[in-house]
Amino acid sequence: MKESTALVLEGGSLRCLFTAGVLDTFIANGIEFPCVGGVSAGSLSGLNYVSKQMGRTAKVNMDYVKDKRLMGIRSLIRNRSIFNFDFLFDDIGKELIPFDEETFYNSPQRYVAFATDCKTGKLVSFEKGKTKDMMMACRSSCSMPLLSPIVHVEGMECLDGGIANPIPVDWAMNEGYEKIVVVLTRQEGYRKQPVSSAMMRAYERSYRDYPRLLRKLKQIPKHYNEIQEDIARLEKEGRIFVIRPEEPVLVSRVEKDVQKLRDLYEIGKTIADKRMEDMLAYLNE
Repeated sequence: MKESTALVLEGGSLRCLFTAGVLDTFIANGIEFPCVGGVSAGSLSGLNYVSKQMGRTAKVNMDYVKDKRLMGIRSLIRNRSIFNFDFLFDDIGKELIPFDEETFYNSPQRYVAFATDCKTGKLVSFEKGKTKDMMMACRSSCSMPLLSPIVHVEGMECLDGGIANPIPVDWAMNEGYEKIVVVLTRQEGYRKQPVSSAMMRAYERSYRDYPRLLRKLKQIPKHYNEIQEDIARLEKEGRIFVIRPEEPVLVSRVEKDVQKLRDLYEIGKTIADKRMEDMLAYLNE
């Protein structure tokens, strides 16, 4: 594959099971993108893609989604985070379903996780080989506003990368990548609704000391919808290739129905298989 090729992964919490199905299909077919960039849950899916651990994203989520040690109100009370990232990265990542750090760090693939700098409200990138604590960077990328505490990484205070840029296709283009495959976790035509007044008040209470972050949070729906319009245009022009669900995804951010997660994972594999020939044709143009 040409070095000027990038893979961009949208987040979406447990909707990442769709992405997991797509990426496992790539691994099974020996498809290795030179650059992989992930936002929020997309950064975690990207980790397992670069480490070549087919099935790991699905197994972690399906085996532990009902485990109170990983997710739920207890974690929110104890850790101020709906997801217990200590359990995810330490207990699961090092013992229960070990993450293959050796393969990940030795891979020639460029890997980038994106987060939001709370002080500036801007997107920040953390790259394998340049970032001291890549796992902490991924933790910051996945830390949802209100449901997770601010994460300190590389001297910055960070939250979910989706706040600043949920689908950083523009980053890949600015980096000089000529072929870009984008994996989305929402169906074609999906658009976000305006932030509710109740949510706005919650943001203002929690982040009043971060005015630039607050501004970005209020703009999330507008920004997201604009990016989706850009993606639709770029896709129509043949400049990017998009893989997305064909139907609305009925999986919540904190979904505990394992069958729903399994079904979404299988949908990801099915759609990746169906789009494979067209994707390879795009990449080889």
